[in-house]
Amino acid sequence: MNKRHQRTLSDLFSRPVNSSIKWSDIESLFIALGAEIHEREGSRIAVLLKGEKKIFHRPHPRPTTDKGAVNSIRVWLESLGVRP
Repeated sequence: MNKRHQRTLSDLFSRPVNSSIKWSDIESLFIALGAEIHEREGSRIAVLLKGEKKIFHRPHPRPTTDKGAVNSIRVWLESLGVRP
């Protein structure tokens, strides 16, 4: 995991919840953590990490992720033992 991925991970765990994280940075972090990303219907993607699958919606038309999605990602990563 490079410095950019570490910064994205820290941003995901920051308080108050950060709503300015680019979705492309989150996807890049998932890949750096060893995840597989599969396209689904519409703007959905399936992320498979450590044997666990989670469905997320890519934000559109803005490239940034909302607070609810950031919180959901943080909770999921925590449950998998991923922390900054």
